[in-house]
Amino acid sequence: MSTGVIIVLIVIVVGVVAAAAALALRARGAAGGSGLKRRFGPEYDRTVARHDGDAKAAERELGERVQEHGSLREQPLEPADRERFQARWAAAQELFVDSPREALTDVDRLLGEVAGARGFPDVAEYDKQFDALSVHHAAHVHGYRRVHRVVTARTNGTPESQAGTEEMREAMLEARALFDDLVSDGNRNGDSHGRGGRHSIGSFNKQALKGS
Repeated sequence: MSTGVIIVLIVIVVGVVAAAAALALRARGAAGGSGLKRRFGPEYDRTVARHDGDAKAAERELGERVQEHGSLREQPLEPADRERFQARWAAAQELFVDSPREALTDVDRLLGEVAGARGFPDVAEYDKQFDALSVHHAAHVHGYRRVHRVVTARTNGTPESQAGTEEMREAMLEARALFDDLVSDGNRNGDSHGRGGRHSIGSFNKQALKGS
């Protein structure tokens, strides 16, 4: 076999390998995008919107969240801590009727503390804590974001500083789903935040509407 033929064969082989690698990378990227969509749900769409529709940028951000926090193992709560957290939520829910913004401040603080107790980054690093929560509780994490924005709005001068009672009520209801996730500890046996949790939300709806 002549040298020229060998060179041609090498070029062909290299071309085939390069094409296969490109197709593999493209397939992996597509799978990664769909995988992130499934994992993050509405949070995926919010991240894309925050990146002005740039799905690639959004997927890079979400991929980095998974890489940094995906291996986190949530710690169980002691029964006494769970009861204490639930009592604080109930107190904030009652407070909402007379002082919605103060109640949201209590809820914001409570969510941060519960997340910290479950092994998520400390509440002092809200952004990092939120990113970690979004990896493991993507379906409900937006409630925490909404509450936190209202609470910090006056300091930051953002539009949420003008949030009305109804908007704050909706934020608190959405945050309740994350709270229930965090205090449930995977335990589906009791009613403390199963049927009881849904009943409490219904009561909160009526009380808050009367208070508005």
